[in-house]
Amino acid sequence: MPRKKTKSLERKVLPDRRYQSVAVQKLINKSMLDGKKTVAEAAVYEAIEGAAKKMKSENPVEVLEQAISNVSPNFEVRSQRVGGANYQIPFPIDGHRQAHFAFTWLVQAARARSGMPYAKRLEAEIIDACHETGAAFKKKEDCHRMAEANRAFAHFARS
Repeated sequence: MPRKKTKSLERKVLPDRRYQSVAVQKLINKSMLDGKKTVAEAAVYEAIEGAAKKMKSENPVEVLEQAISNVSPNFEVRSQRVGGANYQIPFPIDGHRQAHFAFTWLVQAARARSGMPYAKRLEAEIIDACHETGAAFKKKEDCHRMAEANRAFAHFARS
């Protein structure tokens, strides 16, 4: 018997102090370690301002939003059991999950870099995401490649 659908339980995130942007606040929340929000806030502000300066842009929030849109995946594969076999079935992703993956992949890619403070690593990853390079963008490409490779099983997806 299929599971019942639940209502969306998405939390409302309040905008950040400096730019009044929900996207910046979400990045701060994803970057935070051990509840140290002011440390994460300082690092994120330094990163997006540095990225905007290097991209020769007036608005750091626009640079961040472009990076997020470049890293946001449109499809994902989910494992589903059909007739005794498990298939990787491609599914489209909703907007809030796209943003979740994008922020998570940006932060993971920045943390995986080495040899610099976190703010500089995040700045470099944001710049790379804007130019459609870097580890976070590669993660999106891998996700899309998996969905494309398993497109033959899309008819197993339920509406």
